[in-house]
Amino acid sequence: MTGLQVADLPPALTAVCAVLLVLAVGCAAFVAVDVVRHPPHMRVMALVWPLTMLFGSVVWLVFYLRRGRATVDGHGRWAGAAIDTSHCGAGCALGDLVGEFGLVAFPALGTLVGLGSLYGDPIFAGWIIDFVIAFVVGIAFQYAAIAPMRGLGWRDGLVAALKADTLSITAWQVGMYGVMALLQFAVLPAVLGGRLAVTTPEFWVAMQLAMVAGFVCSYPVNALLVRWGLKEAM
Repeated sequence: MTGLQVADLPPALTAVCAVLLVLAVGCAAFVAVDVVRHPPHMRVMALVWPLTMLFGSVVWLVFYLRRGRATVDGHGRWAGAAIDTSHCGAGCALGDLVGEFGLVAFPALGTLVGLGSLYGDPIFAGWIIDFVIAFVVGIAFQYAAIAPMRGLGWRDGLVAALKADTLSITAWQVGMYGVMALLQFAVLPAVLGGRLAVTTPEFWVAMQLAMVAGFVCSYPVNALLVRWGLKEAM
C-alpha cells in the first residue's frame, strides 16, 4: 500500500480482531479433524468445510455440525443451497489468502495484472489476483464434486463445472468486493483515517464480513443453478 494512507489502528481493536481470527482458525482446525472422523460423501468437502470456517467461524461451525456432516440424512432445500454456496466460498477464501499474501510477498505480481500501466491503486491488483485464483480453485472444487457424481470425463466434467460455478463465483466476488470497496474507500478513511493493510488482523476481519456479503449475493444464484439442473444439490 505504498503511497496510500494506512489507518491508525487502536491497539484494542487489533487485539479483538486477532482473537476473532484465532477463533476462526480454531474452528477450521476442529473441522479439519472432524472430517477425518466423519468423512463427507463428497471427498472435496473435506477441504471445503475447513476453508469455510476461516470466514464463517462459529456460525459456520454450528451449520456444519447440524447440517453438513455426512451423518445428517437430507439437508433440505435451503440448507442444500447454503452448502452449495459455501462450496463456492471455499475457493474464494483460498483465493483471497493466496492472492493477498502473494502480492505482499511478490509485489511484482501487480505489474502482471496491470498495476502501474492500467491503474495506480494496488488494491485493484489484489482483487484481480484474488478473483483469478478463486475462479480456478472454485472450478477445480466443483469439478471434483460434479464429475464423479455424473460419471463425466475430464472435458465434459470441466464444462459442467464451468456452467455450475462461473455465475456463483462471480456473484460471490461482486458482493465481497462491494463491501471491501465500501470499507476501504469510504468507511475506514472516515473513521480511522486510512485503509487497512493486508498484514493487519483488522483487514482479515473486514474480509470475513465481506465474505459473508459474498455468500448473501451468491446464495440465490446457487439456488437457481440447482433448480435449472446446472448444479448438483448437496
